[in-house]
Amino acid sequence: ISLISALGGYLFGFDFAVISGALPFLREQFGLNEYWEGLATGSLAIGCIAGCLIAERTSGKYGRKVALMLSASIFAVSSICMALSPSLSFFLAFRFMAGIGVGMASLLSPVYIAEISPEKVRGRMVAINQLTIVLGILITNLINYSLRNSGDEAWRLMFGLGFIPSVLFFAGVLFLPESPRWLVKAGKPDTAEKVLLKLANAEYASITISSIKKSLLGDIKINYIEVFRKPYLPLLMSGISLAVLQQFCGINVVFNYTSNIFESIGANKDDQLLQTVFIGGVNLIFTLFAMSLVDKLGRKPLMLIGSGGLAVLYVFISYFLGIKSSFSTWFLLGAIAVYGTTLAPVTWVLISEIFPNKIRNAASSVTVISLWTAYFILTFTFPILAKGIGTANTFYIYAAICLIGFVFIALKIKESKGKTLEEMETVFSH
Repeated sequence: ISLISALGGYLFGFDFAVISGALPFLREQFGLNEYWEGLATGSLAIGCIAGCLIAERTSGKYGRKVALMLSASIFAVSSICMALSPSLSFFLAFRFMAGIGVGMASLLSPVYIAEISPEKVRGRMVAINQLTIVLGILITNLINYSLRNSGDEAWRLMFGLGFIPSVLFFAGVLFLPESPRWLVKAGKPDTAEKVLLKLANAEYASITISSIKKSLLGDIKINYIEVFRKPYLPLLMSGISLAVLQQFCGINVVFNYTSNIFESIGANKDDQLLQTVFIGGVNLIFTLFAMSLVDKLGRKPLMLIGSGGLAVLYVFISYFLGIKSSFSTWFLLGAIAVYGTTLAPVTWVLISEIFPNKIRNAASSVTVISLWTAYFILTFTFPILAKGIGTANTFYIYAAICLIGFVFIALKIKESKGKTLEEMETVFSH
């Protein structure tokens, strides 16, 4: 169940990585300067923000399953249209549309998995979503590399191939059960119990239904304004801070602008695309490692290791990029390894589990919107910063942000390992 629903993460990974391989071709096709380059990359994030809003409404009213199917449909259409783009404006419009599909999946997949998984394996199951993201990145990077000598129009095939995983995702979701927590909230406890009985024994189903009902007592219609008020505001701000840190830590410029970074140290186009494959491979290996740790070591220790480790690695990356040394490659791969083990999967786990049942839809939506807003700012500003102050100096900024994140996590974030979603409400409300 988790693997099928996490195919939404594959779509995320695909669109995340395809731009890195396509940018050298798009620059020549549309004559992009640093501003248009940033917009071509970041327009996905603007669509993701809209996608989060659509996901919150549709999943709350019609269920997680219907919303996931809508996400897959939007992504399928946008993939074909991007591939056929006759102009830059047409391309940007459908990259925005692709962002709607990605934004919906990025919110819904981890929330759905968290709502259907037993607490003992919830972290590992939600981390499957991150696993499919990195699989999407790696497979897309491999395809991009294989198409590098296919002519100036190779980028069209790169984008068009996104149609295949989106159709597979849609077909898989047809067979998924609805979230038991959504079913109880929608007044269908008997259906919810049937779903839970397929996952575990009758005692587990009974206890879970009882806990969900208790958590929804006095439930009121929660909107975006309500989650910014007490008693929810401190918890919401923690979620937003984690989401923004995951983006402002800077690692996603390595994924999206691999060609730019390696061009700055003299690599040719073939080497630039090959580096994207190495980055995707390291990311996959260490995401698998993270899945074995998140329910053992815990969420908070991994987040501290991630933010602190990146701060140190970025200092070395800045130095070696500054002297145009190939040693920067090893530290960039090290940064990918640290991120793939820590901030990448664990942030999504925490976002999916820290909010109470009655506000999870709205609060998760606000948090993921914040994440995509931060992603847009990061990807839009990187080409501008790289030209203005140099690629090397830009990484010093990301190092400082990671250090601030380390202090925040140490002081404000509580451990959630091994607790049910209903028990978490008590932990994070104090």
